[in-house]
Amino acid sequence: MHILEIKNLHAKIENKEILKGINLTIKSGEVHVIMGPNGVGKSTLSHVIMGNPNYEITEGNILLDGVDITHMQTDERARRGLFLSFQNPPEIEGVTTADFLKASVATKEGESFKMLSFAREVDTYMKRLVMKKEFLTRPLNEGFSGGEKKKMEILSLYMLKPNVAILDEIDSGLDVDSLKIVGEHIKAYQEEQKAGILLITHYQRLLSYIQPDFVHIFLDGSIKKTGDATLVEQIEQNGYDNFKKA
Repeated sequence: MHILEIKNLHAKIENKEILKGINLTIKSGEVHVIMGPNGVGKSTLSHVIMGNPNYEITEGNILLDGVDITHMQTDERARRGLFLSFQNPPEIEGVTTADFLKASVATKEGESFKMLSFAREVDTYMKRLVMKKEFLTRPLNEGFSGGEKKKMEILSLYMLKPNVAILDEIDSGLDVDSLKIVGEHIKAYQEEQKAGILLITHYQRLLSYIQPDFVHIFLDGSIKKTGDATLVEQIEQNGYDNFKKA
């Protein structure tokens, strides 16, 4: 059993407080969804959990499997089993997709890394995601469509095998076909690895493929309400106004 615990987390950037006391626990096999309007701190939460140095934690703690990771570097958090997919994956000139994946997996696995096993896994997962082999020789995300970039994030997820994955608007910019592939493979990964998943999204459409255990309404830097999937239906019908009054 793996567990990510966020306790009374406060964080700021450039002297502006963004997170205002977040409490959240994600266990192995659980799917948590965070929903809220733009600019309320959802992406900030994901970056703070992953250790983005641009944000300053002013109060609270982040624990992974009982170990306090609040002040650990991002690479150490990744080695311990955390993963963050980018809302807008960066394009990296001069680094091929294959080199990026190899370096990432080799860094995490250390001396146990085996090139043959790595190559077989890449081939298997690319076929699953309907990705052409030519992607491996292209610069990372350079010239990729929105759907191709998000498939690349899921490929990284499969290869790195995190215990807890944070997926920040993984559904943005996807057409219907790409959404189906990405949604089905998030579910497949979660079921195969018994991973904890934190999905940040604006839309109900992704949740057609992966059923949440918990839905959290995020407003003004804090979680205003937690419930089950019926909260998503309330948002679709009435927006966030009722939760702002709560």
